[in-house]
Amino acid sequence: MRFRLKLPMPPRYQVIGFILSMPFISLALCYIMYHDRLFHELGIWLVAYPIIYVIGTLSWRMHYVYDYFLITRYPSLSQTRKRVFYKFAINFLVMTPSVLLILFTFHAFKIYGYQIQENDLKYGYLVGLGVNIIFESLWEVIYIIEKVKEAVAEKERIEQLQLQQEFDVLKEKVNPHFLFNSFNTLSSLISEDKNQAEKFLDELSKVYRYLLRNNESGMSTVEEESKFIRSYAKLFQTRFAEGFKMDIDIDPAIKDKEIPSLSLQLLVENAVKHNIISKQQPVHVVIASTPPGYLTVTNNLRKKTKSSVESTGIGLANIREKYRLLNRQDVTVEETADQFIVTIPVLS
Repeated sequence: MRFRLKLPMPPRYQVIGFILSMPFISLALCYIMYHDRLFHELGIWLVAYPIIYVIGTLSWRMHYVYDYFLITRYPSLSQTRKRVFYKFAINFLVMTPSVLLILFTFHAFKIYGYQIQENDLKYGYLVGLGVNIIFESLWEVIYIIEKVKEAVAEKERIEQLQLQQEFDVLKEKVNPHFLFNSFNTLSSLISEDKNQAEKFLDELSKVYRYLLRNNESGMSTVEEESKFIRSYAKLFQTRFAEGFKMDIDIDPAIKDKEIPSLSLQLLVENAVKHNIISKQQPVHVVIASTPPGYLTVTNNLRKKTKSSVESTGIGLANIREKYRLLNRQDVTVEETADQFIVTIPVLS
C-alpha cells in the first residue's frame, strides 16, 4: 500500500518571497565562500547561482512540507503559540543547518577552489537562520491576518444568518395559522370545559413565552428543549385529541448537554404539517436519545398530498445550517416507507 502526501500549490506570497530572496541568499553565501573574488570572477556567479538555486529550491520545498503539516495540524488562531514553537524548533534544528549543505557541496567538489574556512560555517548558519526567521515570521503574520479575516467574515456571516433566522423563526413563532387554530381550540374549550381551557391556555403561554424568549446563544439544554416540547405537544394533543401522540425517552445523563434552540419544535411541527391526522391513524412522534450522544425524532408517515401543503424545506435546512456553523455536520435524515427519522447530535 503506497502512501502519498498530496500537497496543494504553495501560496503565491511564498513563491514570490522565495524567488526574490534567492539572489540575496546567493550573494551572501558566495561572499562567505569567495570574498572579494566574487566581484572579479564572473564564472563564480555563473556556476554558483544555479547550484545554490537548486539546493535552495529543495530546501524550500522541504520547508513548505513541514509548514503545511503544522498548519494542517494546528490551524486555528488559538493554536498559534504551539504552531510557531514547532516551526522555529524545526528551523533551528533542521532547516537552518540545511543551508550549510551548500557550503559542504562547494567544498566537496572544490568548486572554484573553495575550501571551508574556520568562520564559514558560523556565518553560513547565521545567513540561514536570518533568512528562515524573516520569512517564517512573515509567512506566519500573513497566515494570521488571513485567519483573522476569515474569522471576521464568518462572524459577519453568522450574525447575518442569525438575523435572518430570527426573522424566519419569528414568522414561524407568530404563525397566524397556528395561532388561529390555538385560539379556536381555546374558544371551543371555554364553552365546553373551562378547566381544560385553563390548562390549554397555561400550556399555550408556556409555548409562546419560550418561543419569544431571546436566546442570545442560540442554544438550549436538552432538558429545556424537552420541557418546552412537552408543552408544545399538549397543544396538538388538545387540538387533535387521539389524532396526535408523542413519546419522549431521553437519557437523564444528557439533560445538561445542548442542542440548537427550537430544533425539536421544528421537527415536531414538520410531522404535523406534512401528515394526515386522524383518530384512526394518528401521527405518532417519538423523541429518544441514542448513543453515542444523539437525539432521534421519528414520526410515522401518512403524507398529505402536495397540493394541500406547501413544503419550503426551511425547517430541516435551518437545523442543518446551525449544526454546520457549530462544525457538526452529522445531521441525518432517513425516510422509509412508513417512517421519517431525523438524528441530531447533542453538544457538550
